[in-house]
Amino acid sequence: MNRIPKPGAGDYPAGHQVYVDEAAGTTLAEALQHATEEEARVIAMVPEGKWEHRYAPGKWTIKEVFQHIIDTERVFSYRALCIARGEQADLPSMDEDAYQAQACTDRRKIGDLLRELRAVRASTMELFNSFDAGTLARKGTANGKSVSVNALGWTIAGHSAHHLRIIRERYLG
Repeated sequence: MNRIPKPGAGDYPAGHQVYVDEAAGTTLAEALQHATEEEARVIAMVPEGKWEHRYAPGKWTIKEVFQHIIDTERVFSYRALCIARGEQADLPSMDEDAYQAQACTDRRKIGDLLRELRAVRASTMELFNSFDAGTLARKGTANGKSVSVNALGWTIAGHSAHHLRIIRERYLG
């Protein structure tokens, strides 16, 4: 993967700062690899009977958190693809709770969910590897906010890190 450095503050919405900050590494390849390795570590920590655990009423299960990581990565990768290809339209927002309500995660097997997570990550890495420096610098709008292709990749890595931290602290801690 190209040496893709962390984006500048003006390259993403303020709400993405927490994700960019949580992404580990000095290049996007390192950040996505670290996220992949951390996902494997956290997955190994989840006892068999705890995948359906909620740390509080109304909170997602651990399975649902992983489904959310997958869904968000797909949406952000799609946004990156659209902007990379010159899309001028404002890309739609994502209502994470509405997505989760339709995901039927409770009926999914853990193995299937984790295989999907690996496939989505591999696809994300290939997508970002295909972008040159000019493409990575392109900006577009999503949910009414300006964002660069580069920043979307870092947001993907940091979003995973953010939710893995929550799983470790609130579900397994």
